[in-house]
Parts: sequence; structure tokens; C-alpha cells
Amino acid sequence: MNSTARTSPDKIISVVLCGGSGTRLWPLSRKALPKQFVPLINGKSLLQLTLERSARLSTEQLIVASEDHRFLVQDCVDAAGMCASILLEPVARNTAAAMAAAALNTPADALLLFLPADHHIPDQEAFAATIRSGVAAAQAGSIVTFGVLPAFPSTAYGYIQQGAALEGQGAAHAVQRFIEKPNAARAQELLLAGGHFWNAGIFLVQAGVLLAALARHAPDILADCQLAVAAQTVDGAFRRLGSAEFAACRSDSFDYAVMEKASNVAVLPFVAAWSDVGSWNAVAEMTPSDAQGNRIHGKGHVLHATNTFVHAPHRQVVALGTRDLLIIDTADAVLVAHVDHAEQVKTVVAQLESLGVPQAQHHRHVARPWGMYDSVDAGERFQVKRIVVKPGSSLSLQMHHHRAEHWIVVSGTAEVTNGDKVMLLTENQSTYIPLGQIHRLANPGKVPLEIIEVQSGSYLGEDDIVRLEDTYGRMVSSPRQE
Repeated sequence: MNSTARTSPDKIISVVLCGGSGTRLWPLSRKALPKQFVPLINGKSLLQLTLERSARLSTEQLIVASEDHRFLVQDCVDAAGMCASILLEPVARNTAAAMAAAALNTPADALLLFLPADHHIPDQEAFAATIRSGVAAAQAGSIVTFGVLPAFPSTAYGYIQQGAALEGQGAAHAVQRFIEKPNAARAQELLLAGGHFWNAGIFLVQAGVLLAALARHAPDILADCQLAVAAQTVDGAFRRLGSAEFAACRSDSFDYAVMEKASNVAVLPFVAAWSDVGSWNAVAEMTPSDAQGNRIHGKGHVLHATNTFVHAPHRQVVALGTRDLLIIDTADAVLVAHVDHAEQVKTVVAQLESLGVPQAQHHRHVARPWGMYDSVDAGERFQVKRIVVKPGSSLSLQMHHHRAEHWIVVSGTAEVTNGDKVMLLTENQSTYIPLGQIHRLANPGKVPLEIIEVQSGSYLGEDDIVRLEDTYGRMVSSPRQE
């Protein structure tokens, strides 16, 4: 499906890779709301900041994301005030397959800039200038990667060793070798030796060059992705890859599948602040510290504490007499960890998942294409939710087998379908939805609609929904999570 249409020789198409799960930032980042969607920096998500950064280089954006996160992606695109095509993966198959699918959806001569969605790069101008410096090498047929000049001997990143300068390719150098994440002593050696850079996973390459490299070094991945792209469907801004075809693809990173094997690989240094926001230590470093090294976000307080990070956006959290701690508070889970164990948070999440703890994957606050809901309280045979519906949006036409619902409007205007009746409700008005009644909630107004929903019944699970009609293309006539 790779188009034969010609593009401008220096036109860049930004491809944002948005498939990460971000479990090392639990409990703020979870499978249902990974870190790239969380408003971590000045009220903006990392994905929104990535889109704003890439807009300095490209007028065309392609985002590769999970089917499960499609509406979160669209919200970030809207918040960034831009348009983007969104390529949906039915299952996660790592970066090699994601990049192959993206390249197959673009002209063969297009310059593709692959950007992870979860990086933080404060100096956008320096970043844009560095990417532009790699255009000559990419046009010459190299797969260009951008290595970050190390600020300290990190053991959290792989390294790239720079080789000889490449004639006719600007400031690009050949890659002498890739180095796996080192231990502390080895990281110190690499830093002192010079010519070694952190592997940031950012690439600039012509689509045709990338596909040729995959054909040589990972032909099975390319073949499966070609089948998945041939079977893809289009739904507005969404392109859905063929489900069975993509699921059959081998999962591998682009580094392992191609970069460590190819001979046409070039590296350019990026000399500015960069973080993959890969741990709570990295998040803490983005917050100014006091004289004792304490860093506070939100409603945290410290007393007789040193080197303590408190993330408390919702309620008062006090750290007394603490040292070298990370304290992360959310509405339904708290993490307290020593700074030396920040990289092991994902192990804790895996353990919680094995125990069936719902907080391992889901927040109390749940995003939906029409808005969001927050599970405020729950007990035997009852549950209370705060529901916010975006202007002009509506929930599906649905019914429940096991529960009845009371709706009380807090603010805005609600259009309520209750059986064969359709009514408008405003602030402090309410309605009752009997068990088994067909119903729908919509917001016909220009401001968000907020209601309190009180559920009662023998079973209150999210799978007790029979969807009869839906605006967002979700399955109908089948029990499914709303």
C-alpha cells in the first residue's frame, strides 16, 4: 500500500509511536492510561508536547497507537490544536512492526521522523535544528538515529558509539556499535571515553529505505505488516490495521530487528536536555528542589526531610523525617519507594496484576470517548459515579440486566432518553432509570455536563451493558464495557 506519489525532497512526515504502557510510573501511569496521556508537565501530556514539538518540523502527523487508546489519542490531538492520522494497532507488536506499518502508509520517498510519544525535550528549537541537520544523511540513504549527549553515567539507557564521519552526509557519523544498558562502572567508562551517546530511539529515514532494511533483516515482520496494511480499514481519522494479520506478526524492537544489523546507519548528537521520563526519579528531576533536595508537586509538605519527592495532586500528603524517598499519591493507590528502587516499580505492577488487583491497570478516573467517569464510592449493591459528558457528545443507547440508576444533574444540560420518553434536565433535576429500561445520556449544550449517577442492584460490573446504538463505532447488541 506504499504510495508512489512523490513528496517534496525535504518534506518530513512525523510518525509518533504511542504504544508504551509506562508501568514504571505506576500508580499515575497505568495500562488503561499510560504515561504519554497523563498531564505531567504544566498541565500537558507528553503526547501533546511531542505533537507540538514535531509541528516545528512537519505539517503532517501520523500517530501509531493501540486500539484501546484511540480516543485518548484523539483528545491529545485536539488539545494540541492540530490534525493527525491515527494508525491503530489491534495488539502491541513493538517498534519494528509499528514503524513498518507506518512506512507502508506513506510515500516511498517520504522522510519519516519517528518519535516516541513519551519523551520530554524542553528546548524545541535545539531539537528541530538537530533533526534538520540529519536530512542530508537521510536523503543519502542512511537510517539516521539521534544520540543524546550523556549528562551523567546512566545505567537506564543503551549507548551508541560514534564511528567515522560520513562523507557527503553533513555532520552524521557512522555507528560503530550499539551497547546494551551498562552497569555503573561501565557507564562511567563510556562517559569518560567520549564519543558515546544515549540511545533515544529517534529515527529519520526515507520510507523506502526503511522498508528495504526490513526486507533484508526482518522479512517476516515486513510480510505480516504488508498483509495487515492491505487489510486495514479507514474510519474518519482512524486507520485500523488488519487484526488477525497484525496479531500474527513477531514482536521485536527496531533496534534489534534492523539497527544492530544494518550497515547504512548514521548517528547525530543531540546536545540539550532530554528525558524519556522512564522512572519516578526522572519525573522528580523535572521539579525544582529546595536546599535539602526535596521536590514537591501539588499538595505535598516535608519536615526534617532530605532528598524526598512528593507527588500529591489531590490531597495533603506530609513526609516527616524521610530521606531518599519517592511518595506518589493518587485517588486510589499510593507508592512509597526508595530512590534506588525506582526502576523496579514495573515488577511491583506485574505482581499486582498477577494478584488480580484492579488498580494495577485501571484508574478510578476512567476516560471515555464522550468524556469521563470517576467512581466516587461503592459498597454492597450500590455504586456512585461522577460523570462528565463533553459538549455535543452522548453515551450509547443501552440497557442493563442487573442494575437501576438514578441521575442527578450537577451542572450543564442533560438530554435523557428514558424508555420512550426524551427529556431535558438542568441543575438539581434528576431522573430514575429502572432495571432493564433502554436509556441514553447526551449533552446538547456548549459546556460540559456533569451528573452524579447512583447505581443499585445485584451486579454492578462494567460488563453489564447491552449497547443498542453507538456514535463511536463500538460493538452493539453485546455486553461490553461502556
